[in-house]
Amino acid sequence: MDNHFKTIFDYTPVQAHSILAKYIKEYPVKFKISKKRYTKHGDYRIYFNGSEQITINSNLSPFRFLITLIHEIAHLVTYKFHSKNIKPHGIEWKKTYINLMTPFLNSSIFPEKLLPVLRKHFINPKASSDSDIELVTALHTYEKDDKLYVFKIPEGEYFKIYNGRVFKKGPKLRKRFECEEKSSGRKYLFNPIAEVTL
Repeated sequence: MDNHFKTIFDYTPVQAHSILAKYIKEYPVKFKISKKRYTKHGDYRIYFNGSEQITINSNLSPFRFLITLIHEIAHLVTYKFHSKNIKPHGIEWKKTYINLMTPFLNSSIFPEKLLPVLRKHFINPKASSDSDIELVTALHTYEKDDKLYVFKIPEGEYFKIYNGRVFKKGPKLRKRFECEEKSSGRKYLFNPIAEVTL
C-alpha cells in the first residue's frame, strides 16, 4: 500500500490506538508520512497561516514510530499552552512528553524487555531519543531495516555516511568518536549512534 493512503494507525501498535485516538481528537493536526530521512525521525511545524503538521518517517519500527509521534505531539501541545516563549526541548516540553507517553508504557504495547529501558529514558527525556545509546540499542532489535551505527564499527575501519563521504573511525573522545575524512584528512566528531554503512 502506498504511504499516501496509510495513516499513523498503520504504523503504530494496535494496542496504542485507543489512546492515540483520544490525543488526536483533543489536539487535531495534519499528519504526513515521510520517506526515510537521515537527519531526523519526525518533526512538528506551524506555518504562517496557523496550520500545523506533524511528519514521521515511514521506515521506523512501530515502537520507534510511536515514540517519535508522541515526541512531536508533545511539541504541539507545549506550543498551544506556552507559545514560542520557551525552549523547544525545555522543562515544559519534557513534562508534557512524559505525561503523554506514560499511558503507553505497559506490556500490552511494548515488549517486556524494552520497558525498563523506556522507563529509564522517560525519567528525563532528551531532545532526541538517538542521544540515548541504551534506548537506540534496545530499539534496534525491532527495527525494520538492518542499521549500522558508528559505535559498532571497529576502530580504524572505514565507513560511509548518507551523502557518500567516507571516514575512518578513530578513538572515542568523551561522548563522541573522532573520525578522519578520507578525502580531506580533516577530523570530525561523530555521535556514537550516527547511522552509517561500511
